[in-house]
Amino acid sequence: MTDCDRYGYEDVFVRRDAIFYAIFKRVPGLFFELVEQPPAEASSYRFESVEVKEPTFRIDGVFLPPPHATSQMIFFAEVQFQKDELLYHRFFSESMLYMYRNPRFTMTGTE
Repeated sequence: MTDCDRYGYEDVFVRRDAIFYAIFKRVPGLFFELVEQPPAEASSYRFESVEVKEPTFRIDGVFLPPPHATSQMIFFAEVQFQKDELLYHRFFSESMLYMYRNPRFTMTGTE
C-alpha cells in the first residue's frame, strides 16, 4: 500500500505531477535554472516521464531484528568474489527497493 492509498491524497499528486510535467516538458531549461551547478550541456537536455519496471533483485542477505526489539536496524550483506563494476549501483538499488517495500524500517533503522 502506498502513502497515496493510505492517506487518500493521490489525486493531489496526480494534478501536481501533471502541472510540473507540462512546465518541464515545454521549458526543460527551467529545471536547470533551479540547480546551482547545471551541466554544461543543460540546454540540450530533454524532459520525459518514464516508467521504471522493477527487475527482480536478490540480496545476498539481510540481517533482520526480532519484531519487538528496541532497535529495528537492519543490515544488508553482499558478498563479491569477482569484480563487479556496477556493484554499488546494484547494491543501493536493491537495498532502497527493500526499504520501499518494507516501510516499517526507516533509513535510520528505528521506527
